[in-house]
Amino acid sequence: QLQASGGGLVQPGGSLRLSCVGSGFTLDYYPIGWFRQAPGKGREGVSCISRGGGSTTYAEFVKGRFTTSRDFAQTTMYLQLNSLKPDDTGVYYCAARLGSLTTAPGTYEYWGQGTLVTVSS
Repeated sequence: QLQASGGGLVQPGGSLRLSCVGSGFTLDYYPIGWFRQAPGKGREGVSCISRGGGSTTYAEFVKGRFTTSRDFAQTTMYLQLNSLKPDDTGVYYCAARLGSLTTAPGTYEYWGQGTLVTVSS
């Protein structure tokens, strides 16, 4: 239903832009969250954006480095990753939920396949 893409291998300090699209799923109706899961660790919230795009929330460890946005014309969500660090390595997922903004992964109902981000020199 949701598909994240845009991951890859990048050097520390580099940037990537991740995208999230829906297949048979209208993203416009939902707040969208971004999450990541590092090797051997649990899934953690990164950011979320409201239905209208006017409100966003970020985890402390990405504030000032990551930016989430949505393109209503293309029903696509984006997560811009800047100043990447090795600790940012992991599989990144987008997800949708009904209700208010939150980065708590357990509250999201709809998930897609993730995209791998590897930050390494």
